[in-house]
This record gives sequence, structure tokens and C-alpha cells, in this order.
Amino acid sequence: MADRPDIHIIGAGLAGSEAAWQAAEAGASVLIHEMRPVRGTDAHQTDKCAELVCSNSFRSDDAMGNAVGLLHEEMRRCGSLIMDAADGNQVPAGGALAVDRDGFSGAVTAALEAHPNITIAREAVDDLPPDDWTNVIVATGPLTAPGLAEAIRTLTDEDALAFFDAIAPIVYKDSIDFDIAWFQSRYDKSGPGGDGADYINCPLDEAGYAAFIKALIDGEKTEFKEWEKSTPYFEGCLPIEVMAARGPDTLRFGPMKPVGLTDPRTGARPFAVVQLRQDNALGTLYNMVGFQTKLKYGAQSEIFRMIPGLGAANFARLGGIHRNTFLNSPALLDETLRLKARPALRFAGQITGVEGYLESAAIGLIAGRFAAADARNASIEALPATTALGALIGHITGGHVSGAKTFQPMNVNFGLFPDIETPCTDEMGRRLKGKEKGRARKAAMARRALGDLESWRGLVPAAAE
Repeated sequence: MADRPDIHIIGAGLAGSEAAWQAAEAGASVLIHEMRPVRGTDAHQTDKCAELVCSNSFRSDDAMGNAVGLLHEEMRRCGSLIMDAADGNQVPAGGALAVDRDGFSGAVTAALEAHPNITIAREAVDDLPPDDWTNVIVATGPLTAPGLAEAIRTLTDEDALAFFDAIAPIVYKDSIDFDIAWFQSRYDKSGPGGDGADYINCPLDEAGYAAFIKALIDGEKTEFKEWEKSTPYFEGCLPIEVMAARGPDTLRFGPMKPVGLTDPRTGARPFAVVQLRQDNALGTLYNMVGFQTKLKYGAQSEIFRMIPGLGAANFARLGGIHRNTFLNSPALLDETLRLKARPALRFAGQITGVEGYLESAAIGLIAGRFAAADARNASIEALPATTALGALIGHITGGHVSGAKTFQPMNVNFGLFPDIETPCTDEMGRRLKGKEKGRARKAAMARRALGDLESWRGLVPAAAE
């Protein structure tokens, strides 16, 4: 690498790692500044790049029926390092793409360290970059170092929004009672690397469910600091006890829904179910799906062992909670993710106001390509709004329907895409009804997205591919 890299990237999470890879593959020299292990965080446990601190699931891999599955496919077609590492380290998870978290982050780290255009400096950046850093991607995520976060707030004269994100517990498989629990995916659906029996299911009857809900609500919770008390939760990652407090049936129609499952002991659908998903390639660790929590450790151990099948559960990790921050991006960023107040700074990942592993990495992918184009004084055609990648960019840089004042983190979803005429018949000419029309509409949007992505890729200069 040259003494002066073309691009500085602050943070080696999913977004920073993907941005570095995309820029380096386009021929730019990249210097990544990652503060771990010099300085840790409340959520990370290792110094690996792209460490997964919450779930190990990248969610649905269905490119034709789910917006995040479509995002997977778009990123694969764009040479995504994150998707390559995920595909190479998948574990069974029904219709979802889940990964061995250690294998995944190890693969990303090894690829970045081996790339001739990438150097990783293990150091913290506690303030705004110096003026001679003319092409910077800030990909520090929701756990941005306080000094840098404060400098950004001062520069923009905007208060960064904030919310809490919670972490689900992980259980050792050999401590689960399989006289009670059983393996099954909902509706026996198989996914990448799966066989239709990818989840461990722990059933609750009506009385057990009621007692469990009461224990969740009454359990001792983490006390927030005074400055944290007004911070809202992100609706897509609510603590289990917060959901329980919203009503007795909230969990039974949410993460504990029993649909598509049959208890082999009774031959019937249980009243409610707790599902656990494989967390590592060896199959020795399983995480409790949807069980993010702010309960104190002692309360977690006691309450979660009330779940049938988990009476003797041994926890590899208990749940936790941390404060996330993100920018008021529609007001602060331009269409290429540059900070309007200082265009040398470009932002990527969760700090921009996207939610989810893949969404964060996707913004990193785009930011890396924009930065590489800047490094060679070139430009890239805007991504079509009809693609998942383009829809995300549109949301965070001005497409938010209610404006910047109510901007909130968003997962990719088909509601962010331009509308499309819903097919009325299938390929055989049969008239579509009800849910069939919805599935056909999503498939039509996915086909349009992939076609438009290929057209866009044909416009990208060869050096950027």
C-alpha cells in the first residue's frame, strides 16, 4: 500500500469490512482503523472484523418472496465479502440464512488481512479525522466512540438519535431436555443447509405460558442511567419483557407463536413455543430466537429455566442491552452518503439509520464503491430505486415518507420499493386470489429488481467490477 491510502475507513464491523472490500476490489488502497482490541465495547467479545454481537441470523434467504432475501442476492451479484463469508459458514435455520458466528467473522478477517490493497490499524479514532484525510468512510456503527460521536454532533449541530438494542441468550445444546423439546422448522420448511428440522422447540401450555409472562414482567431489570431513560427501543428488536408487558398474548402471536409446529408427545399444536436456532457450525450452541432482554443475569437464569426443556439449561451467554445511536441521515447526508457539512466524510452501516446485519453491510457495499469512484475522480450511476440496494439508499438519504423529523431505523422491506402492477394470473393463466396475489407481487418486484441491478452493473466502469 502507498504511504497515503486512497481511503480511510473507521470501524471494521459488517459495514466497514464490506466497504473496505468493495473499495479494494475496485483498485483503491484502503486503511481500516479498528479500535478493538486496544479498546473494547459493551457488546463485542473478540477483536475480529464483522463480529456478530446479537443474532447469528441474516434472516430469510428467499430472493423471490422476501426483501432481505432479495438483498442477499443483489449483494452476491455485487461481489459481497459479507455474503461470501455467510454462505461459506452457514448453519441450518429453516428458510433463513444463519451462520457460525466465529467462522463467519474469522473468514471476513482473514480475507481483509490477505488483500494486498487493505491494511488494518488497531487504533481508536477519538475525534474528527484530520483535514488531509480527504476520503473517509465512518462505519463505527451503533457503538461509536464517545469522542468521535460528540465531534460529529458538534459538526452537524444535530442531536444524534438513539435507541436500545438487546442481545439474546445462547444455550448449550447438551443441557436441553429432549424428552420435552424437539427439532422442527415451522411447516417443516427447509432453508440453506437445512432439512426442515432446524429449530429446537420448547412447548408451553396455557398455564405455563401465563406463569412465564408474569415472571418476565415481574423480573428484575437492568437499571438505566439518567441520560438513558428517555431513549426509545427499536421496534424490530424489542426486549422480550417489553413485549410481554404490552399484553398477555403479544408473545404468543410474536416470537413464541406456535403456528406450523406439532408437539410429537401430543400430536397437537402447543399453546406457545420458544424456539432456539443453531449458533455455531458444531451444533453445540443454540440461541433463543426473539429473546433479546434487559433482565438482570440472575433473573434470566431463573426465568428462562421455567421454559419446558430448559429446566437445566446451561447458558454460554446471557442476554444484554446496549444503547445504539444513528444519524438524522435525511437531513445530514447527500445521495452518495457524504456528510453535507464536511463532504470528505462518508457514512456507512447502522449509524446511517438502517437496521439489520445485511442492511448495514449493504450500505457499506455502496459507500465503498462511491469512495473508490471518488479516489479515481470518477462517478457511479445512482442505484435504481427499484432494487433493494437503491431502496435502502433512498430511505436514508431522503425517501423517508414523513421527513427527517421522524426518521427511524428501518429494515429493508418491499414498502420501500416503487410500486408495481400486481399480476392477476399465474403463468398458467389461472386467476390469483388472496395471498397468492401478494406473493406474485413480491416475485414481480424481485424480478424487476434483479433485472435493473444487472442493467446498473453494466453501466459501472470495468475498473470498479
